[in-house]
Amino acid sequence: MSKKLGAEFIGTFWLVLGGCGAAVLAAGFPQVGIGWLGVSFAFGLTVLTMAFAIGHISGCHLNPAVSFGLWAGGRFDKKELLPYIMAQVLGGIAGAGILFVIASGQAGFDLSGGFASNGYAEHSPHGYSMVSALVTEIVMTFMFLIIILGATDARAPKGFAPIAIGLGLTLIHLISIPVTNTSVNPARSTGPAIFVGDWALSQLWLFWVAPIVGAILAGLVYKWLGSED
Repeated sequence: MSKKLGAEFIGTFWLVLGGCGAAVLAAGFPQVGIGWLGVSFAFGLTVLTMAFAIGHISGCHLNPAVSFGLWAGGRFDKKELLPYIMAQVLGGIAGAGILFVIASGQAGFDLSGGFASNGYAEHSPHGYSMVSALVTEIVMTFMFLIIILGATDARAPKGFAPIAIGLGLTLIHLISIPVTNTSVNPARSTGPAIFVGDWALSQLWLFWVAPIVGAILAGLVYKWLGSED
């Protein structure tokens, strides 16, 4: 178990540092910055690389919603849920902490820019409402778990799951960055929110509730969809 938790910590650390780091450090330069397209691929690549690196150790959840969804789908032991979630959240906080150390080394750095936090209403990148954010996060996480559960099904083609899952997360970001800055992952949301505080913490509830609801629904649906009855 200690190796599984260590792998989840490292993987979630990399997801937050790589994905949020791309948004904070590399996205905003006119002409040469990577923009939202690059940030979308950055998040997808963090999951793809970690799935190959630690998937055989911990399953590479990197996300409390994924752990809940796999549990609901009958793929994960309930007694491991809390330890996995704790490791993921701590990894996300550590990743955000390293990013803060790096980003704050630039003159004029200001957390008021959002630090890649997730938000709705006035804190949505394009001003989308709480309802829009809630629906987006539920549906996007639902589809993410359908991809994960399907790609890792024993009947699926072997060896390709990390690619499908990484590209699935990329597509989710391409769709939903304008709405919520894309969470689908409570640990990813918690790390930056702790450093921003204020509005990011007050809106954090949505980025725990919606992804977990979407993931559990997907687990239940795939348990039916993927059954051989």
